[in-house]
Amino acid sequence: MADEVLYESGGGIAVITLNRPAKRNALNAAMREGLWSAWRRFESDPEQRVAILTGVGPAFCAGIDLVEFADTRLGAPPPNFLPVLGENISVTKPTIAAVNGGAYAGGWRLVQMCDLCVAAETARFAITEARVGRGMHWAAPLVHMVPPRILLEILMTAEPISAQRAYELGFVNHVVAATDVMAKARDLAAKIIAGAPLVVSAAKEMVAAATGRSRQDGLAAAECIFAPVYDSQDALEGPLAFREKRPPKWSGR
Repeated sequence: MADEVLYESGGGIAVITLNRPAKRNALNAAMREGLWSAWRRFESDPEQRVAILTGVGPAFCAGIDLVEFADTRLGAPPPNFLPVLGENISVTKPTIAAVNGGAYAGGWRLVQMCDLCVAAETARFAITEARVGRGMHWAAPLVHMVPPRILLEILMTAEPISAQRAYELGFVNHVVAATDVMAKARDLAAKIIAGAPLVVSAAKEMVAAATGRSRQDGLAAAECIFAPVYDSQDALEGPLAFREKRPPKWSGR
């Protein structure tokens, strides 16, 4: 894996760190390749239950490396340009963005693709493509996350919003002191790990499947997704552990 992306794991948690602080973690070719490797490594390791994505330095991610773009004169990025969870790479386990600083353009996209988000009080979020003439087709899913008029203002003005504003809009789960971002992300990860892995994975799949569907179609999809969960060994283990007044021993089966 490239040095621009660090990977560490332990206790069921994988931490993927953007490591190009001198360039505000701008996504150059080496970093993009490192992210492909990191996400594949996480998904293939059964011991790791949750991934946390964060950045080194004062910025989370400033977006795509525009200097590299200017050199390559790239137009529309190819489908495999950047690993985007749920689009061109499958990651079935929970992911948390731990936003330590600015998340602009492609940095916003990295946060958007994660399941949960913890942000520092000083973090800022922006989709700045209007200022550099680039497109942001990837922002389309935000219509399910941010009110349309607020989204249009974000897209058309390219002005950043605060972590608190992002929290008020429902884009961020928790806003904490800058020194507490990773601790809060790890706390969330630990609570997820305490739950039954099949239920957690099915919950993630259900929300994705129900987004944009009618209520009836969403319920039908959810029934199919949760059918094997109800029939699993863990569905028996949970009530048994409750009766015996002990922590459950999840098998993931």
